[in-house]
Amino acid sequence: MHVTVKAAAKINLMLDIIERLENGYHSLWMVMQSVNLYDTITVERTGTGEICLSCTDARLPADETNLAFQAAQMFFEATGVSNDGISIAIDKKIPFAAGLAGGSADAAATLLALDRLYGTNLKQRTLNKIGLTLGADVPFCLQGGTMLAQHIGELLTPVPELPDCWIVLAKPAQGISTAQAYHLCDTAPHLRAPDKRGMLNALLAEDLKGAARLVGNVFEQVIDVPERVAIKALMREYGALGCCMSGSGPTVFGLFDAQQAAKDCAEKLKMIVPDVFACRPVEEGCIVTEE
Repeated sequence: MHVTVKAAAKINLMLDIIERLENGYHSLWMVMQSVNLYDTITVERTGTGEICLSCTDARLPADETNLAFQAAQMFFEATGVSNDGISIAIDKKIPFAAGLAGGSADAAATLLALDRLYGTNLKQRTLNKIGLTLGADVPFCLQGGTMLAQHIGELLTPVPELPDCWIVLAKPAQGISTAQAYHLCDTAPHLRAPDKRGMLNALLAEDLKGAARLVGNVFEQVIDVPERVAIKALMREYGALGCCMSGSGPTVFGLFDAQQAAKDCAEKLKMIVPDVFACRPVEEGCIVTEE
């Protein structure tokens, strides 16, 4: 018996850090968007009494340091369900350490798969609560779509979906430490806040060009990604309405209103960076495809 779930990547249309909290976390203001770049997670009951994880990307750990493994541990701990043994197989397509929530998406998909597999029928808020213990992006990844995420990521408010468009993702080879990114923000003398009200108004008005013009991420002010300038210049050359770094990077996304321009841009970008994808916005974070 098994359950298979597709887990969507996300981008941050806007990311602002409001303050550093006493517990060391940060209060955030993010507009998050799911895109149709998916990892596929299959969870199966094995009867071995153990959690076994495998991944098509050998660079990722297949032990308790993997968020999907931790999600399984937290599911059994939170629900009291006895672990009779499961295998978690991850078909990895979302680049890791990219600012696209690949690990969080896998954790979210694992929680959803286990809920279906064991028939626990957990409410959304319960899944979100378990997910939050794993990472700030996991509650969003469980639901997906277009959301305003606040505080440490647990306060989710649906906002009007991003108007239909194409989204090109370009990930440089350089990895970014999220902890270091937050430290740089904490020690920066001044960070310019993005236009949060303007972004919400543009989405409410279904104004793609307005929303694209306002995409913003405070991490760009403190994190140096050498290829970012060239990536953005190329995206604009091919007609991107707006472009920005996602999360703590290094992935840069560009919003396009024309399919051919997006695909042409993606092909050209492959000459600069190793991982490039032409995507569309989607309304769900996790999709059960087989059970």
